[in-house]
Parts: sequence; C-alpha cells; structure tokens
Amino acid sequence: MNNMHLLVTGAGGQLGQCLADQLKAQGITHTLLSRQDADINDTVVLEKIIADKGVTAIINAAAYTAVDKAESEPELAKRINEDGPAALAKLCSRFDIPLLHVSTDYVFDGNQQTPYLETDQTGPTGVYGQTKLDGELAVQRHCPKHIILRTAWVFSEYGNNFMKTMLRLAKERDTLGVVADQFGCPTYAGDIAKALVHIATQVHTAEQNKSGTQAHYGVYHYAGNEAVSWHGFATAIFEEAHKQGVLKSVPTVNAISTADYPTPAKRPAYSVLSTAKIENVYNVTPSDWREAIACIR
Repeated sequence: MNNMHLLVTGAGGQLGQCLADQLKAQGITHTLLSRQDADINDTVVLEKIIADKGVTAIINAAAYTAVDKAESEPELAKRINEDGPAALAKLCSRFDIPLLHVSTDYVFDGNQQTPYLETDQTGPTGVYGQTKLDGELAVQRHCPKHIILRTAWVFSEYGNNFMKTMLRLAKERDTLGVVADQFGCPTYAGDIAKALVHIATQVHTAEQNKSGTQAHYGVYHYAGNEAVSWHGFATAIFEEAHKQGVLKSVPTVNAISTADYPTPAKRPAYSVLSTAKIENVYNVTPSDWREAIACIR
C-alpha cells in the first residue's frame, strides 16, 4: 500500500501479535510497540516515532483486560484503558491521522435479549467495562478520524484466554463446571487483526483520495458469527481438540450458573454483538470461531 505505515500499540498482547502476523503476511510497513517499548501515555516518545517514521495511522491494541483484577486496580485500568487512548487520540488529531481503537462488549450491561447495535445504550457493570467506555468517549472527543471496534470473547494461539485455559484444565481434570447462563460471540484474534488491517487499508485509500471515496469513521462491532454460552464454547473446544488428538478424552462439562461461580466483577449475561454495520460498510464478515478452533494447535 502506497506510503501506508501503521503503528501498532499493545503489540505484546494476543491481538497485537496477530496484527504483527497479518502485517508481515501482507507486506505492510509497520512499527510494533509493546508495553516494554513505550508507554502509550508517553506522548514525547510516540510523537517522535510518528514524525520519524511517517506513521499514517495508529491501531491501538493496548488494553488492561484483567476484568476481575480491575475492581481492585481501578487507577491502573483507567491509565491504560482511558488515559492512554485519550493521549493517542490527541496525537492522532495533531498529526491528522486516523486512530483505530479496540473496545469491548463489556461496555453494555447485558440485559438485552437481541444483538447489540452500535447505537444501543451503554451501561458497564464493572471497572473494566467503564474504563473501556471512557476510553471510547475520549477517542471520540479528541480524534475526529476514529474507528472504534468493539469485539468480544477474544481467543487465539497467543497470550492467556478462555480456550487455552480450558485446554489446560482438560488435561488436568476429568470434570469441569462452566458457566452456561452468559451468552456472547467468541472471536478469533487473527480475524480481528484481519478486519483492522482491512479497514486501515480502506481508510488510507480514502484519505489519499481527497476528491473521491470517503472514510467511514465511527463505532463498529466485530465478533464471532454464532452466539453461544461459555459452556457451549468449552464443549466445542474439547470436541475439536479430541478430534485432532490434542486431548486423549473429552472431560465431562457440567453446566453451572453465574451464581455458582461468583467473581469480583459482574459479567454481562448477554453480550451478543450485531455485525451488520461492519459487513455493510466495510464488507467484513464475522469471525468463524468454529473454524478458528479447528485451526489452532
């Protein structure tokens, strides 16, 4: 892509690593910044990188994602999930470049019975969701050229996630209890990365073409193509792992309720995201999570 240079923050996380894979595979010029490389609040360092490398857009994959721990570390969660995006948004505005920022289904309260639209009322139930929502609002306030991508139930071959935890527990135990009354859409981080790079490329083309195509900025939902409970997701993971020989046997998976498994942070009971808008505007199809769990070793 002609003179496109993407800066990825949060490059050490599971989405950041999937973004690195995507950008390398597509031969797109990029700079990766992990937490060890630079703090996203350190505008002096970031400003120098943007200017020196000719960065044309930032993808912010940095996030504090420890949902329960956030209840006892609200200041740290705020620093990473709100202050960081605010700092990036101000920088992007100063350099007149787009910011693609990743958010979460936890900005909703989970009381709805139909898939959440981008325009639906938000109402986080915990510190994590609140700081992510505050980050969204900061991005909207400080950077007109923004894409906010809300996603959900992220898993991949990298980092810590539900799929990897379940496979580890399945090798240690014959029986597991998994929550069956929370519903959402599992999303493969590799597919989120593909979607972000696709959108960044489209936005770049639109920005270059001043007289023609317009960049469609705003809030979008991107998630898996099939809603399921955590219990249903775990069952699918075990069946696929057994089929591939990763697990010698499938453990018994008992359905438990949220009340049976109390956590410091309250989770949304229903956080299914509608992906109709991103499909219509950017021609991005939802993540096929069943296909993804079949491919991950």
